[in-house]
Amino acid sequence: MYLGIDLGTSEVKVLLIDQAQAVVACAHAPLAISRPQPQWSEQDPADWWRATQAAIGSIARGHPRELATLRGIGLSGQMHGTVLLDASGRVLRPAILWNDSRAGAECVELERRVPQLREITGNLAMPGFSAPKLLWLAAHEPALFARTAMVLLPKDYLRYLLTGEFISDMSDASGTLWLDVARRDWSDAMLLACGLDRAQMPRLVEGSAPGGMLRAELARDWGIAAPAQVVVAGGAGDNAASAVGMGVVAPGEGFISLGTSGVLFAASDACRPNPARGLHTFCHALPGQWHQMGVMLSAASCLRWVTQLTHAADEAALLDEIAVAGTTAHQAAPLFLPYLSGERTPHNDPHASGVWFGLRHDTDRALLGYSVLEGVAFGLRDSYLALQAAGGSLCGAALVGGGSRSRYWARLLASTLDLPLALHSGGQLGAALGAARLALLAANPQLSVAEVCVAPPVLEVVAPDAQWQAALLPRFERFRALYGQLKPLF
Repeated sequence: MYLGIDLGTSEVKVLLIDQAQAVVACAHAPLAISRPQPQWSEQDPADWWRATQAAIGSIARGHPRELATLRGIGLSGQMHGTVLLDASGRVLRPAILWNDSRAGAECVELERRVPQLREITGNLAMPGFSAPKLLWLAAHEPALFARTAMVLLPKDYLRYLLTGEFISDMSDASGTLWLDVARRDWSDAMLLACGLDRAQMPRLVEGSAPGGMLRAELARDWGIAAPAQVVVAGGAGDNAASAVGMGVVAPGEGFISLGTSGVLFAASDACRPNPARGLHTFCHALPGQWHQMGVMLSAASCLRWVTQLTHAADEAALLDEIAVAGTTAHQAAPLFLPYLSGERTPHNDPHASGVWFGLRHDTDRALLGYSVLEGVAFGLRDSYLALQAAGGSLCGAALVGGGSRSRYWARLLASTLDLPLALHSGGQLGAALGAARLALLAANPQLSVAEVCVAPPVLEVVAPDAQWQAALLPRFERFRALYGQLKPLF
């Protein structure tokens, strides 16, 4: 048996699979976010551990015989978060999360300190990344910064509690701005710029390689029969893990995620950065592979927001109202800039804001809802154009995340991107399945990636609609121009 642990922002998901990758059990435990000040987003790492123990405890109670034969654990996690430990391994403060945007000024300072930052990391300095957060801490909490003996990413704090070791993987480490992404190693220049050194960084392994062994006392608590045999894989950042779960491991393969944030992910066999357009270039979770990624900070969360704002019964009810508006909604709908939390790709602008432009007396709830779906689709088209400018391409993509349940949104997105989008069975397992697959590879080195990382069965392919495309293209151009005109006001 193999366990995949996915540490998300809103929950911890745990998935148990057998050697044939059949799902045996799944459990969830919720998490809360603290926002003590504007632009801040934090969580207590102790809550991650409590949620993980609760989810695994649920599986242990429901499937004790299966869990007793556990051979491997894989980890997936929300990227960019910072967990600071003192010399005794104690957490010094709440973790600053990926969607925290307090460190905008520190991004400018970091690029000033390391003029070759983009060449080393393959990325722009963005407030959500780990390195600017450490500069902020050094400036605003210097006594705490001075006590920092180890900096861990969220999933790697779980690993520390599971194994007692400080280890990370290449894909998650790519989001820190301390990694030389092409060389797959820590950059001494980037660490020095933040007042850090390698002694404060975890050891790096590939995502499918062993990354520690489960502590004997935990194995006993969970009823595992052979604790010495339970390997913990290197694991992955959440999107790389989702790619492994979806079988997106070869050049030209990709997926689009409509979750809280929006992601356009493309696998690559080389490091091809395009930092000027806000494109992320990270190591993949598998040896010798990379991926390119466009990220928008608000996607399905925009739909949730407009549902609450307009007092719709729920998101499904609003989607039904939008679908009734049909293919002509664009004729009367306002344009929507989906920057409710700032934006990454392509603008790298933490101050960008959500905007409705073109409101009229006859603008109703359905048109507002449509404009939000369209605005998110346009934001993902921005990411796709950045990917193409970097030499990347896709012949199609899997569509995953909560937003993928809407066929209307899927059709709108396929038409906007001019890409067929595949809906897969089991797509909701995503990162947890990818983590479990990495555990399977780490515990069975004789298995190949091609054997393990296969795509789930396709349920449906949503094709672009030529009629929609003709209407959407001019609206997209106005959408892009609108951000440029409003940027000085943000």
